[in-house]
Amino acid sequence: MSGVCSYPEVVNSPSAPHASAGQWRRYLALGDSFSEGLMDVVGSDGRHVGWADRVAGELALLARARGEDGIEYANLAVRGRLVRQVIGEQVPAAVLLRPDLVSLAVGVNDTLRRTFDLNAVATSLENGVRDLRGTGADVLLFSFGDPTRRSRVMRPVRSRIHGYNSAVSAIASRYGCFQASFWDVAAYDDDALWDQDWLHLSPAGHRLVARTALEALGLGDDAWRTPAVSAPPERLYRRLGTNTTWTTQHLVPWLARRARGGSSGDGVVPKYPTWVPVTGPPQEG
Repeated sequence: MSGVCSYPEVVNSPSAPHASAGQWRRYLALGDSFSEGLMDVVGSDGRHVGWADRVAGELALLARARGEDGIEYANLAVRGRLVRQVIGEQVPAAVLLRPDLVSLAVGVNDTLRRTFDLNAVATSLENGVRDLRGTGADVLLFSFGDPTRRSRVMRPVRSRIHGYNSAVSAIASRYGCFQASFWDVAAYDDDALWDQDWLHLSPAGHRLVARTALEALGLGDDAWRTPAVSAPPERLYRRLGTNTTWTTQHLVPWLARRARGGSSGDGVVPKYPTWVPVTGPPQEG
């Protein structure tokens, strides 16, 4: 297989036509904490809801409008997972489940590691996408946002995420995948969309990602791109004032896990490892 770094950069590449677009009956989410739904509201099952659950709810409403009972939904995402883990562990299980729509969102955790091999990570992602598309399933991929728009501390990983996004765009184009992109989208600069750890989405953020994903699938409009409110000019100073709390509650525990070779996902199981029926929006606990 050719090296991914040789791919031309593709920006906002259009998805190839999908005969089943809007008619999906089995939706499966793969990935890390982003797709697990971490930091969203808690659902009736005791787990965080998340944008993928919200997308499943909207797909179920569309199915009911067609006279069907709803859809089936599974979510194998686990916090802390790297690309190679998602492709090696979740994709084989996904192939066996035979979904007709799969969202695959992963890669940020890789860019935060001390070492980052773009060729290896992108090649692994391409292998997983090829396996999923080989089953006939439609696939939704994600290009992530520029972290320096919200924090200068993240400047060292900006080029990593940009390079990874370029590979994602090329893979999406090559295999006819849908793609949602957050790069340089001002709507996501709002602090209200992020949890206090600055890395995970807040409930409002998960709702916005659901709209982003639905628009990428051809089931919504691009109104989500317009910021709800302007970012306050004092945002940086407010963040500087919370650095001590953030360091104690989030950075130190994260560094401790890295030193032990551990992950936030150790011992965590997927919330929906098999198909569950969905008839509408998720119920909050």
